[in-house]
Amino acid sequence: MIKSYFEEFSLPEIPTEQLDSNFIIQGLADLQKSIEALSGQESIAAAHVVLLAAGVTIFLGVAGEAFFKKTGIPDIAFLMILGVIIGPILGIIQVEVVTEIVPYFAALALIIIMFDGGLNLDLRHMVKTAHFAVIIAILGFAVSMVIVSVLAHYGLGWDWLDSILLSSIVGGSSSIIVFSLVRQIRVSEETRSMLSFESALTDILSTIIAFIMFEAILSGYFDLELLGVTFGRAVAVGLLLGLGVGIPWMYVTAKLANAQHSYMLTLGILFVLFFMAKSFGESGALTALVFGLMLGNRYRLSRYLRFKLPEIRTDDTMHSQLTFLVRSFFFVFVGLLASFGRIEYFVFGVLAVISIYVGRIFVTKVTLTKRFSLLDKKVTTVMIPRGLAAAVLATFPLTLGLPNADAYPQIAFFIIMMSVVITTIGLGRAKKIPPPDNLEGGYVQTEKKDSG
Repeated sequence: MIKSYFEEFSLPEIPTEQLDSNFIIQGLADLQKSIEALSGQESIAAAHVVLLAAGVTIFLGVAGEAFFKKTGIPDIAFLMILGVIIGPILGIIQVEVVTEIVPYFAALALIIIMFDGGLNLDLRHMVKTAHFAVIIAILGFAVSMVIVSVLAHYGLGWDWLDSILLSSIVGGSSSIIVFSLVRQIRVSEETRSMLSFESALTDILSTIIAFIMFEAILSGYFDLELLGVTFGRAVAVGLLLGLGVGIPWMYVTAKLANAQHSYMLTLGILFVLFFMAKSFGESGALTALVFGLMLGNRYRLSRYLRFKLPEIRTDDTMHSQLTFLVRSFFFVFVGLLASFGRIEYFVFGVLAVISIYVGRIFVTKVTLTKRFSLLDKKVTTVMIPRGLAAAVLATFPLTLGLPNADAYPQIAFFIIMMSVVITTIGLGRAKKIPPPDNLEGGYVQTEKKDSG
């Protein structure tokens, strides 16, 4: 859930004396412009050049998937490096112009990938490991915030409020990256569901806390009670819309099973839900996830709801191709947002990610029980990638005129890249660990073993 509140990032200038809870709600509901358009800005690039970049991106996306199957190394790094090359390094695509389309592309990527994640989540497995996901999300996010805050305060000499803001921006794993990775890793369904759910929760935490910190720094007042109210509002809206529309749409899809454009109708409903979610102050990420979860588990849910569904399937070919395209361009997009800063920011990013990884090891050990295999634990330990949410949230201090505003995007980029590198290396090593020899994959079912 980006963090998922990064779809339409931009805030109007608000006098400090007028800041209150409406600032947070408005920020989450109306993130509409990102960064103001620069007057006289040149176009992104010539049409044929953009098409060439798109072709290379698709080629690398396909080659990267094949490379992952052979080596266990995800294609994320290659696509992000491509973005860095054609953007900040060669200047083929103007980085300044890219920031203007952040709200639109980020929203599309969020909707499609979160919906895809919901479609591929097994509700039974998700419920079974929900408590693990909640614990890991809260502990992991808290540990990351403490680590980054302390490093920023004592290492960079920042004030505590500024340090906490930075930690909230980069504190959560990217749900879009995690959702993409767990589809390609041979772990148990329980662990796949747990990691997906955890990343969605940290997206919510990251964005909500970041907006509360924006208000705190501008007004000089931090309201802890507002955190709980805003978080509860986002979850309630997401669940209400996702369930309220998702359940009836299960029946509608049955009636439209033979319709030529049934999949496109589903996408249309998804976009409308996104609009409604943002109108009510939620990012749309949780709504898309829950809506996909309803459709992906419609046969199991129909038995509980006591109505019969015919055997229909989502247009798997079209959906998988669309998801592939959005996913590939998303990682290149992150590279396009790269901002290279001073050497101390690079050092800070490296130390911060290494420390976050060490903290993740601790969180995994105290959270996961013996029922999880060595493979599941290893994958959970290295699943710390930060993504586009952190990159876009890091641009807000520039629009708000906060202290150290120029440093946030630079530090965020280094943290994103380093976290992806560690995740990539860790998953490559995890591939060498054989899963347990049972039907459930990596998740050890002790009850079955005892009874057998």
